[in-house]
Amino acid sequence: MSEIVISAKKLSLVFPTPDGDVHALSDVDLEINKGDFVSFIGPSGCGKTTFLRTIADLELPTSGELQVNGVSAAEARKARAYGYVFQHASLYPWRTIESNIALPLEIMGFSKAEQKQRVKQVLELVSLDDFAKKYPWQLSGGMQQRASIARSLAFDADLLLMDEPFGALDEIVRDHLNQQLLELWARTNKTICFVTHSINEAVYLSTKIVVMSPRPGRVIDVITSTLPKDRPLDIRESDEFRDIAHRVREGLRAGQSYDG
Repeated sequence: MSEIVISAKKLSLVFPTPDGDVHALSDVDLEINKGDFVSFIGPSGCGKTTFLRTIADLELPTSGELQVNGVSAAEARKARAYGYVFQHASLYPWRTIESNIALPLEIMGFSKAEQKQRVKQVLELVSLDDFAKKYPWQLSGGMQQRASIARSLAFDADLLLMDEPFGALDEIVRDHLNQQLLELWARTNKTICFVTHSINEAVYLSTKIVVMSPRPGRVIDVITSTLPKDRPLDIRESDEFRDIAHRVREGLRAGQSYDG
């Protein structure tokens, strides 16, 4: 039996505002197993990022249950159960790439020797070992995002939360980073939760695709991919890929009936 990493049951979240309550999530039921690569896709404002933030204990659900590694999100955060990759690299411009990556290790109190070893290891994982002494402004946008991923991997959490990390990049760079991310996932066996607006990206990367409705965010469909784990880019031209992408589109269309 697969080990459940994330379990949400009837999870709802309401934001109070001066103009009235905003219902971000409504009755979300979802299980994510160890080693899954799960993409979340839906229209803007549907609660994809909000759900990721509840996993990270950055937002508190209004009702329902949420467990991460069998404990509450707050306990999982304190146990450093996850790494978080944001939409932008958010690297400090006055710190070198290696010192940016070492920052969470410094905060956690790792020894200098352990910091050096871990930084070296993750720089090699994301193929940035020749750029350790460079500053963020000396790297391309794609390389900065790889550095951000390396930083999230530095303390070796088993769960990686990624909020549209490649959304601002051009298609060629995005394709390259998608390939690299799949290779990284295969080597590390992390559990990955990935927010995207791209159907092709979701289908290409994922073992499961969670299709969400417009706000309040509900789970419309959970699609288990039948694609092989080894995925060259040209797999996107296959009938199997197109069939999965079609099901995602149909789910997004069906979700529109919940709008309003």
